[in-house]
Amino acid sequence: MAARRSLALAFRAPMVLMMKFLQLNFLPRSADAALLLLRVWYGVSIFALFGLMKVKNFSAMARQFPDPLGLGSTPSFMLVVFAEAVCGPLLVLGLFTRVAALVTGFAMGVAFWMAHGAKLMGEGNGLPAFLYLGAFATLFIAGGGKFSLDAKMGAKA
Repeated sequence: MAARRSLALAFRAPMVLMMKFLQLNFLPRSADAALLLLRVWYGVSIFALFGLMKVKNFSAMARQFPDPLGLGSTPSFMLVVFAEAVCGPLLVLGLFTRVAALVTGFAMGVAFWMAHGAKLMGEGNGLPAFLYLGAFATLFIAGGGKFSLDAKMGAKA
């Protein structure tokens, strides 16, 4: 019994050290830095990959854009351009973060459920919209964090 106990103790110490290492507690943590990274990553990418192209090709794309909400092709397209080309940069700056995240999240929700039929796999899937929706929902809930213009203007960080 004593040998079994000492054997258990001999394995316990390295296991505790391994668990502490695997939790990466030696690295600094910052939820505010993580929110900054999330805002910049998704704000820049939605603007650069989608919004800028829509602004450059506005006339051609507006006529053939789908009308998932029944507003008409051009008004629907204008709302998406606003979400991607205006709200994307607002997210990067952390200015009106929660409103910008709500607008872009709504646009991504419509794109995922209505334009892509809530498909995550296969041809014509809405995986990018689904991933953007998750990021924007997170920013809507959390806000811009300490490293945002919202925080500099007095909003809760």
